[in-house]
Parts: sequence; C-alpha cells; structure tokens
Amino acid sequence: MTTFETFKRDIERAPAAGWKRLGRWLRRQLPTGLYARSLLIIIIPMVLLQSVVAFVFMERHWQLVTQRLSTAVTRDIAAIIDLIDTYPQDANYTEIIRIARERLELNVAIEPGTELPAPRTKPFFNILDEILSEEIVRQIRRPFWIDTVGESNLVEIRILLDNKILRVYARRNQAYASNTHIFLLWMVGTSLVLITISILFLRGQIRPILALAQAAESFGKGQKMPEDFAPRGADEVRRAGLAFILMRERIERQMEQRTAMLTGVSHDLRTILTRFKLQLALAGDNPDLQGLHKDVADMQTMLEGYLSFARGDVEEEVGQLRLSDLFEKFAMEAELHERAFSSEIDGDDDVMVRPNAFSRLVGNLVSNSMRYAKTVHVEARHRAKWLTITVDDDGPGIPERSRDDVFKPFFRLDEARNLDASGTGLGLAIARDIARSHGGNVTLSDSPMGGLRATIRIPA
Repeated sequence: MTTFETFKRDIERAPAAGWKRLGRWLRRQLPTGLYARSLLIIIIPMVLLQSVVAFVFMERHWQLVTQRLSTAVTRDIAAIIDLIDTYPQDANYTEIIRIARERLELNVAIEPGTELPAPRTKPFFNILDEILSEEIVRQIRRPFWIDTVGESNLVEIRILLDNKILRVYARRNQAYASNTHIFLLWMVGTSLVLITISILFLRGQIRPILALAQAAESFGKGQKMPEDFAPRGADEVRRAGLAFILMRERIERQMEQRTAMLTGVSHDLRTILTRFKLQLALAGDNPDLQGLHKDVADMQTMLEGYLSFARGDVEEEVGQLRLSDLFEKFAMEAELHERAFSSEIDGDDDVMVRPNAFSRLVGNLVSNSMRYAKTVHVEARHRAKWLTITVDDDGPGIPERSRDDVFKPFFRLDEARNLDASGTGLGLAIARDIARSHGGNVTLSDSPMGGLRATIRIPA
C-alpha cells in the first residue's frame, strides 16, 4: 500500500487525525533551510500563476483561434463543392482546381470513387481533429475522412460526393494555431530568467543570516566570534546582528566583572585564611586545635570550589585535545585507587574543546565514579556533528527523583553520592556549566552496569 493510500485510509477512518498525519508528512518532505524555503516561496507561486495562464490560453485563445481557422478552411471547401455542383460542364475541373490553388491556397483533386478510407486513429492531442471534424459536419454535411497526423505540414481532407471523391490538401497553419509554442517558449524562458535572478538575490540575502548563525553557534560553544563578522544585509538582519554583538559584549563584560569581583573576594578570604594558618602554626601541635585545622582546610577547599564554579574557565582558548591521552590518565588514576577502568573510542581521537575545562569536566565525572564504584567504563563516540561521552559505573547511583536537583548549585545529596569532595554541592553544577559553555549538556540516567550513567553531549 502506497503512502497516499495509507493517508486516504486514515482520513476516511478518522478525518482529524488523518489530516494531521498528512500535514506532518508534508512538513517532513519540505526543506528545512531558509534558502530552500525562500526559493519555494518564489517558485511555487510563479509555477501556479503560469500554469493558470497557460491553461486559460490553451482553453480559450488557442482553441478559439483554431476554431476560426478551421471554420474558414471548411467554408472554402464548401465553396469548392458548390462550384463543382454548379458548373458540371467543366469535366476536368481545371478552373475549379486553379481557383482553389491561386485564390484559396488549397490543393484539390477530384477522383472517381464511392468509398472513403477507414478512419485513422485519433491523435493524443486532437484539438485540430475534433474542431475540423465538427466544422465539416456542420457546414458540408457529407461523408468525410481527414488525416491530421500523416504529413506534419499538411492536413488531408476527403469529401464523398455523388460518384467521386474530393481530396483537399491544406497547410496545417491554415486550420490550426501552430505558433502557440512561441508563447510557451517565452513563458518558460522568462521563468528561468526570473528564477536565476531570484537565486542570485536570495544568496546575497541569506549569506548574512548564515554568518549570524555561525557567530551565535561559536558563542554558544564558547569560541571566539569570527573576525570578519559584521552586520550586513537587510535592515532587519543588520539589527539582529547588532543586537547579537551588543548582547555578547554585555555577557562578556558581566563575566569579566564577576571574575574580577571574585578575584578580589578570593584575595581577601585567602588573606584571612593565611592568618588563621599562621596563628595555628604558632600555636604548635595542640590536640585541641585539630578540629580547627580541619575547618581551615575545608574552608580553603570550599573557597576554591566556589571560585571554580563562578569562573567557569571562560578565559581558556579552544584547542585540540586527544581523548586517548585523557583516558590514559584516568586509567593510571584508577590503578592508584585500585579500581577497574576501561575505555573505548569510536571515531576521531582528536576533539576541538577548551582542553583544561573539558578535562576537568570528564575528570570530575570519572573521579566521582571511582570514589563510589569499583568498576568504571568510559565510551566516547565522535561523529560529524556531536561528541558523546558516557561514564558508566556499578556504584550506588542517584535516585531518579533527585537527578535534576543535583545540578543545582549547593544542592547536597546526603543519602547517596556527591561530586564535590568538600560537600559544597557544586560538583555536578560545575560539570554542567563546563558542558554548556561548550554548547552541550550533561545528563544522568541508569547504567547498564547497575550504577549511574553520566552522558556528556557537546557539538563536535
């Protein structure tokens, strides 16, 4: 059963659902690009308009002209028959043949006989055959036979008289509007010219939009904006490009201000922590101060975690990272912690990312798995558009109801596992922040190994 028959059956059974399904199928068949859709917006109305014009021309003008020409030819043949009946004394019909040839531009011959040839097969496009036959029936009212197919430039007509047959040869353009193809050629030719102009014009209009999309995509991946990017094109596209540039400047300025503020806060807090450490060092090895030593160390770790989360490594440039080297480091770390580690790479080994930030992203997830599980497996799939890395383990996992909450800053999961060793609740938040700065995301799900699966998916 064809797709159309399936849609027809669905529409008959459930009209609303059938039409919706047909609409979805049509949307899938249409191009998704702005350039292709713009061409369709121009080409489809042009084709419909010219189809209507051609139909009206064929149906009205062409048929009308052909009918008038066929009427004139049939009238001339009727006049010749009247001459034959009126002047029977001209036994050879010499004068009648001469008049027909010189005055009416018809080649005629009168032959003895009483039978006409068998009817010929009607041509596929038989407008001349139908109209000429109708006119002969209406004006002459005698048995006839016509051939509009045999000789391309001539039309043969045979009329049965009393005991003879009148054979008439007329040029096709005497009975048929044969120059109609000129109109069709002009119509198709002008359409091709207009479509060519539209394609050239649209390419110039679409190019600034593509450049804006590329700049926005680079910004979403945390990369630098193309150096040659500038608002171009129509006013609306220029305004969109300018708005994008201003938006990016505001975001970068805000990030710089945040980093500068946190740098100052970090300096002040570190100064205070240094004083604490100095005072504790001067106090000596007092067992009563062991808890204070631990609190100072925790404050130092928490401060570094807060700064790393807020900074997000935005200052790092995009570069090349070899996944096999990164996974080899994880294997060495697993060996130190007596954990089973395996990795697999499907696709290109080299990826374009911010190396330190991306290494920290994957490293946080792998280290967390090693902390709570005995077996860890990392798999990387590098395709043309996406890089996907999955980290599977056999640990306790994270309850499904809490998998969205653990990405919130400062959320602490007491009953299961937490990425941040100091307990600040920033581990997964930092991981997702780095992934999103690359234009991707981090998601959690159940692992086939029985524990937690962390999936990193970023544009390649």
